[in-house]
Amino acid sequence: MKKIFFTLFLLTAFILSGCGGTKDESSTETKTETKTEAKTEAATQTVSGDLKISMLNVGQGDAILIQTGKQTILIDTSDTDERDLLVSELEKFSVTKIDKLILTHPHADHIGSAKALINPSKKEVTANPYLEKISVAEVYDNGITSTSPLYKSYMKAIDAKGIAHHALKVGDTLDFGNSVKFNVLYPTQEIVDAVNGGQKSDPNNESVVGKLTYKKFSMMFTGDAEKKVESEIWADNDAKNLKCDVLKAGHHGSYTASTENFVATVNPSYVLISCGPDEERRNTYGHPHREPLENYLNQGIDAKNILCTRWNGTITIISDGKTFSVESENKEDWVDKWIAKKKQDKKK
Repeated sequence: MKKIFFTLFLLTAFILSGCGGTKDESSTETKTETKTEAKTEAATQTVSGDLKISMLNVGQGDAILIQTGKQTILIDTSDTDERDLLVSELEKFSVTKIDKLILTHPHADHIGSAKALINPSKKEVTANPYLEKISVAEVYDNGITSTSPLYKSYMKAIDAKGIAHHALKVGDTLDFGNSVKFNVLYPTQEIVDAVNGGQKSDPNNESVVGKLTYKKFSMMFTGDAEKKVESEIWADNDAKNLKCDVLKAGHHGSYTASTENFVATVNPSYVLISCGPDEERRNTYGHPHREPLENYLNQGIDAKNILCTRWNGTITIISDGKTFSVESENKEDWVDKWIAKKKQDKKK
C-alpha cells in the first residue's frame, strides 16, 4: 500500500511541474515600436487597437475613413462618378454617422460626393439607398471660396441641413476623440486671405494638410499638396513635428509631390497612395509616377510597404497607440514591376 501511495505522489508532482512554474519563453509583451521595428514587424503584428484608418478603394479620387471609437471622420469623398464605390465602402464599414467631414480642396475627385452625403436628393437615394442612413454632423474645408459647381452644391447642402461649417488653417487642432488629434499644417491664413481677396487660386496647393497623432502613432495627410507646399511645411516645422509612421502620398503619387526633403523628414515606414486604373478617364496622367516611387525606395522604405488602392484595394491601419498594423485587400507586390514598366514606356 505504501508503494502505491508513493507512486501516486511522484506522478502528481510530475504533472504539476509540467503545468506551471516556469514562464513560457514564446510569450510576448506589448512594446512600443521604433521606426526600424515598424518596418519589419508592423505588417504581421496583430494589434488590438482603438484607431482604424482606411484608405478606401474609390478609383482615382481620395476618401479616407478614420474611426477612433468615439468619432467617425471622413477625409474627402471621391468623385461623382465614384459615388457607388464610396457608398459601398461606407456600408462595408457600417458607417451611418460622420462626425467630421473634412474636404481638403474643391477638386472633383475629392469633393464629388460631398453633397450626396450631406443632403442627398431623392434620385441619389434611389440610386444608393444606403445614403439615407448616413448623417453628417460637421463639415471642414480650407475656407477658400470656390466657383466650382461641386463646391457650391455642398455649401448649399450644408445650409439646407443647418450643419456647422468650419475653415481650417495652420495651427488649428481637431479632437477626433479617444486621444486622437489632427494638427493642421496648411494652408496659412495669408494664403486663404490672398485667394479670397482675388489672387489666382491653385487648389492643389491650398489643400488641407495635417498630422494625425494617437499616442506614439502618427500619420501625415497631404491632400493634393505639391512640392511647393511640402517645401513650405518642411521649412516652417521642426523635423520632430513632421516625423510620421505613415505618409499619405501627395497628389495620388504624382511627380509633382514627394520631395526628397519632405519624405526624408517625415521618415515613414509606410506610404499609401490612392489612384485608379489606367482605363479610368481621370487617371490620364498615369498615377503613380516613377519619380516618387524611386524616391521612397531611396529613402529606405520597403517596396512591400508602399501600397496603392489601384493594386491593393482598400488599405486599413489599426493602432493601439503603441504598435500598428497595415493590411490591404490584395497582397500584390506591384512597385518594382510598375517602375520597370514606366522606364520601358519612356524608351518608346
